[in-house]
Amino acid sequence: MLPVIALIGRPNVGKSTLFNRLTRSRDALVADFPGLTRDRQYGFGKVGPVPYLVIDTGGVAGGETGISELMVRQTVRALKEADIAIVLVDGRAGLTAADERVAELARQHAEATWLVANKVEGMDPDMATVEFHGLGLGEPVAISAAHGDRVAALMDEILAPFAQPEDEALSDEAPASLPDHPLRIAVIGRPNVGKSTLINRLLGEDRLVVYDQPGTTRDSIAVPFERDGRSFVLVDTAGVRRKGKVFETVEKFSVIKALQAMERAEVVIMVVDAQEGVTEQDVSLTGLIVERGRALVMVANKWDGLDPDQRIKVRDQMERRLPFLDFAERMTISALHGSGVGDLLPAAERAYGAAMRDLPTAELTRELQNAVRAHEPPLVRGRRIRLRYAHQGGRNPPVIVIHGNQTERVPEAYRRYLINRFRKAFRLMGTPVRLTFKTSENPYKGRRNKLTPRQERKRKRLIKHVKR
Repeated sequence: MLPVIALIGRPNVGKSTLFNRLTRSRDALVADFPGLTRDRQYGFGKVGPVPYLVIDTGGVAGGETGISELMVRQTVRALKEADIAIVLVDGRAGLTAADERVAELARQHAEATWLVANKVEGMDPDMATVEFHGLGLGEPVAISAAHGDRVAALMDEILAPFAQPEDEALSDEAPASLPDHPLRIAVIGRPNVGKSTLINRLLGEDRLVVYDQPGTTRDSIAVPFERDGRSFVLVDTAGVRRKGKVFETVEKFSVIKALQAMERAEVVIMVVDAQEGVTEQDVSLTGLIVERGRALVMVANKWDGLDPDQRIKVRDQMERRLPFLDFAERMTISALHGSGVGDLLPAAERAYGAAMRDLPTAELTRELQNAVRAHEPPLVRGRRIRLRYAHQGGRNPPVIVIHGNQTERVPEAYRRYLINRFRKAFRLMGTPVRLTFKTSENPYKGRRNKLTPRQERKRKRLIKHVKR
């Protein structure tokens, strides 16, 4: 499972700034259900040696009065969800009563704690952290979340216990055809869209509790089975609710469990309720699946209950609100009655096959050259972007590395053009495709062209002649 790190502290110590630094974003990746910082925000960490989940929390106000019980409750929930708590304090403002209250919560509920003093840019780290030793949370670490100072080093230390030995690390490039390799499929969606009903239909038996009250599934449940000689593991996840709907204590782990299940899956089946249409929460969840590079099958459930006009409306909604899903198969089913369900597992296998496909360097380079001949990259400052050759840089999702010059200036529209060319040429439907550009080093860059004394005199005479 991905390690989970909670950021806690009083207001304005820089928790959201550190969250954005760790996730390399400007807001939560799943902005709907966590909402503003008065609730919890969730994101995938990108700074450090291993992947992880980050939770941002609302600030806990200090003092014996005026403490917001809502903020305390949110902080406690985050601490119970997390493997590690980062207690953030303001190195410029110094120790406050609110910091002591936060430290008390960490001592009571956190499994492991790191004390981090933020906003210390331009200060002596020892002087900035000296008074925080009194919190009893160990040696404070000085950082600047806004400038990134010492953030990477901090995450290296925090995540060191979670790093696997190199020979035990799982490879994304494991062969897809191994008979003892069950295809792991996570079924993701909002509460009550029919995830458990769909899995029961695929299994042919009532293995999962199905009830029409949203939130029946409280945890991620993995169900292994075989179909036509192929092994699968279906993971039913707790529905991810909007921020205002997550009140029950028993549901406090739903979001983390769903995101962890999605991260471990090889294919995701994203289920939406066709009778409700495509909601903002559906868009947020689907965007997160694509951002994590998961092979995807998009499913509209409860299709049998719609009249023709409603079906047209839902199809239009999916085209308009999910334009970034042009690579995924879109299917309409009724999990309750079984219509269309038989096509889901073959679609998941096709998506996984595309995600694991071998892309020979010669064929990739040939397709790149064909794409450039058909539509050249634009001019940048009077110079044409040159794209020379391509090779595969990874699988699941497929990563294509393109070498050339000025590649850092390739426009987003041209990136999409190349992705579409590669997708069509190599049949990469069902999986996101990542492009990485590398600029070749100029061997003459930084070298001065040395002239002999005679050539230098001739050059000067020529310059004078031109000036006349």
